[in-house]
Amino acid sequence: MKLIDAARVLVAGAAMIGGLGLAQAQGVIKLGLVAEFSGPFAQYGQQIYGGMKAYMKIHGDTVAGKKIEVIQKDIGGPAPDVSKRLAQELVTRDKVDFLVGFGLTPNALAAAPIATEAKVPMIVMNAATSIITTKSPYIVRTSMTLPQITQPIALWAANNGIKKVYTVVADYGPGIDAEGAFVKAFKEKGGEIVGTVRTPLQNPEYAPFIQRVKDAKPDAVFLFLPAGEQGIAFMKGYKERGLAEAGIKLIATGDITDDGVLEAMGDPTIGLITSFHYSAAHDSAENKEFVKAYAEVNGTKLRPNFMAVGGYDGMAAIYEALKKTGGSTDAEKVVAAMKGLKIMSPRGPIVIDPDTRDPVQTVYIRKVEKTPTGLYNIEFDRFADQKDPK
Repeated sequence: MKLIDAARVLVAGAAMIGGLGLAQAQGVIKLGLVAEFSGPFAQYGQQIYGGMKAYMKIHGDTVAGKKIEVIQKDIGGPAPDVSKRLAQELVTRDKVDFLVGFGLTPNALAAAPIATEAKVPMIVMNAATSIITTKSPYIVRTSMTLPQITQPIALWAANNGIKKVYTVVADYGPGIDAEGAFVKAFKEKGGEIVGTVRTPLQNPEYAPFIQRVKDAKPDAVFLFLPAGEQGIAFMKGYKERGLAEAGIKLIATGDITDDGVLEAMGDPTIGLITSFHYSAAHDSAENKEFVKAYAEVNGTKLRPNFMAVGGYDGMAAIYEALKKTGGSTDAEKVVAAMKGLKIMSPRGPIVIDPDTRDPVQTVYIRKVEKTPTGLYNIEFDRFADQKDPK
């Protein structure tokens, strides 16, 4: 073979291989999952990813003719610098089409500029401070905001004989949001706030705060803490210092009775009233299917919690948007497709607000009850079509 002919064959072969690689690349949509998989907040990432996997178990791993691939990155806790670096690496090196996950607010806020600069859709599946969606036009949230789920418990308390409340919240964005929403709604209904305290986000010691609450003698303490170990620690102190015996009720957002740790918290939680958007005990066909799929793909007895349902519905939003765009991952098209999107979620129906890009959803009032299969948050009242009360 002449040298010139051999060169043509090599060029043609390279072009063919390159074309095949391009075709394969065009057939894959990459999701860069940035979440907390280690440290004290490890269950955040585990639950979010567990919910994502449950969705793919039910609906498959292809949409609009393209295969979904998840690239997992561990932030390791509240570490904004790490979150930003990982998001940057996923966009520039891994060429992801979506940024997803984000259990904690500081981590979501740190990644927002990356989504804006790279024009990559960013689906927040848990972080709940109100301002998050204002930080990039490409952010869509499928979880909740703290004011959205807090306002109903304030209204319920005021309507059910609670006149004086002491608030205890974690000292970061969601806690401050929860405190503000509760105080505003409770005061508007004639209630009195007799004290407030903000606890450290990392390694808090609750004993002195709980004693302050007891000394103030309120009708109830309103509590917001991050889901997981902190709730267990507070409930232990609440019991040991005899607040229930002193007639001080405990009301909270549902983070405190997170389905994933409720059994570990034990009988002291029985009767605890919370407001939240999801319970593993929610009675619907969609939730039964979700709980079953979650157990099958995660190989664990750990129940799906609100973070898992945020991951599940985040995948639903991505799939439905890609169907509308014909598989295009252009950020403008994807976000436009998600605005006004209606999803029949395991939590009940949700709609992505076209103005705020946050979910509009039902918030339930629940009581912890002991059932034949364990402790569960049993819904007994509801506030439908709740938006973030900005």
